[in-house]
Amino acid sequence: MVRILLVFLLFLTSSLKAQPVLKGGLEAFVIANHVYPRYSLHNCIQGTVNISFKLNQNGEVYFSKIISGIGTDLDDEALRLIRMSSGKWLIPENHDTTMSLIAPLKFSLSGYNCDAKDPQEISRAILSYKTKEALSNSILNFYRNKEKGMFKIKEEARFVALKQELGYDDAYFQERIRDGLKKLKQKDKQGACEDFTFVKYMGSGLADEMIAKHCL
Repeated sequence: MVRILLVFLLFLTSSLKAQPVLKGGLEAFVIANHVYPRYSLHNCIQGTVNISFKLNQNGEVYFSKIISGIGTDLDDEALRLIRMSSGKWLIPENHDTTMSLIAPLKFSLSGYNCDAKDPQEISRAILSYKTKEALSNSILNFYRNKEKGMFKIKEEARFVALKQELGYDDAYFQERIRDGLKKLKQKDKQGACEDFTFVKYMGSGLADEMIAKHCL
């Protein structure tokens, strides 16, 4: 049987005060909303991502960042889950809204034969992801600059070739848009718009309708 487990623990910088509580419970929230990231799933990448975040008196997440992670799409998923919890926290009256909370999200897989996978192969997959991420950012920056009119026409062919090399084609963009639509159903507008704008700044117009409808 395939199982995907996420263990969500919350610690305050001070354990002496009452802690904020997520409505419905942390475990139920994570089970209902997590999506094990595709790359990490296919490469048996597991581990713990630590997110630092702050809550206002309305139980909204107004600040969040990764303080330590894996270096793959697990980091993005952990951050997405914290942001999704915004507005769902019950806040004690004496809660210090400037206090950072630390949420370690542990991602683990069972049923994918990951125990048999070579640890060195997993390490290479993580390194490969980081390398691809850096190359992807160079493409995104080019098309952002192109939108502003700050680009050299002769350079575009190089980035088009790089997209092809990295596998960023219409099939990938459609899959990314489907991920965004799934996040919209989970009321994760920020995560959805990040997917849509990724497609846009990869030089594709496939997500323009979604951006106009949900992200402007």
